[in-house]
Amino acid sequence: MFPSTSRDTGREPWADDPSAGPSGPARGYPPAPRTGPAEEEGERPERKGPRRLRKGGPGRRPDDESDEEPEEEVPPVPVRRPLALTVAGFAALLGVGLVLGAQTSGPGHRLPFAAIIFGVQLLFVLAWTMAMRPPALLVVALVSAATAVIADVAAVQSDIAGLAPLGYAAAAGLLLAVLGQLVRRVDRVRVTDSLGGTLLIVVGVVAFATLIVLSRIPKGTQAITVCLTAAGVALLVARLTDAVAPWPRLAPQVPRGATGVVAGAMIGTLTSAVLGSYLVGFTPTSAALVGVVSAATAVLADLAVGYAEAGRLMAGEPPTMWVARHMQGPLGGFALAAPAAYAMCVLFL
Repeated sequence: MFPSTSRDTGREPWADDPSAGPSGPARGYPPAPRTGPAEEEGERPERKGPRRLRKGGPGRRPDDESDEEPEEEVPPVPVRRPLALTVAGFAALLGVGLVLGAQTSGPGHRLPFAAIIFGVQLLFVLAWTMAMRPPALLVVALVSAATAVIADVAAVQSDIAGLAPLGYAAAAGLLLAVLGQLVRRVDRVRVTDSLGGTLLIVVGVVAFATLIVLSRIPKGTQAITVCLTAAGVALLVARLTDAVAPWPRLAPQVPRGATGVVAGAMIGTLTSAVLGSYLVGFTPTSAALVGVVSAATAVLADLAVGYAEAGRLMAGEPPTMWVARHMQGPLGGFALAAPAAYAMCVLFL
């Protein structure tokens, strides 16, 4: 027979005594919290649920979504109505000056029109060099102004009205501008990146001289009237629409709307068709065909200038001169519309 109680009854157990019973928890007490090297060393807990496949990346689990920070939405650039109205007025004045200057051109009297074109070319050089800021800015500006003089003289004095002398002037101007940037070691590093900007400035200056060549062609003055009127009306309507209803926004960083771009091109084409019914040598159909190309190119060039300016600001470059920045769009629109008018006149009239 064994005694009903143990021999150790009444003894106090020592802390270092090994446990005589099983390793489980004592009766009546909750289990102690589990500790271990995994939790002490900060190991990540077990993931719950299967991984989900996401488009364009590796799979992830539902508990991974909380670790990702939400993307910050870029607030759209506000549309300033007084500024849009001012740019619209400048585009209208520029178009009226070019159209009226073309009416003064005639056999043996092309210098007044050449003087007006040269003034517009100087505005173009000022606005685009200040906006794009190529290396050796002063050298590029002086070379572009000299190229404008050479192109205008070649357009007036050449025996045959053609674009070959203007092409030679543009090539010489671009070569001199690039050489001027290569002289200084500081500017030499950036010459490759700025080659496109320098090309735009020089070619844009020479593009205005095509209007002088076009005035020497039969039906050229009428073509200038139709094309530049369509371009001026398109730019005016596009900017006025942006001041009233700039929607839908084409990009949050560009204060332009698609309604203005489409409405400007359409109303510019309609205006050229109306002019074609009154001008000799044109019909509403031919005038609309010539006008739609000029209006569309002018509006798209103006819009592209806005995207370029937004890209420079997003890249961290400092903003350019206020006047030059907002003159750049209409001047670029007319610079692109001028060779378009020449091409349409030569190919379709």
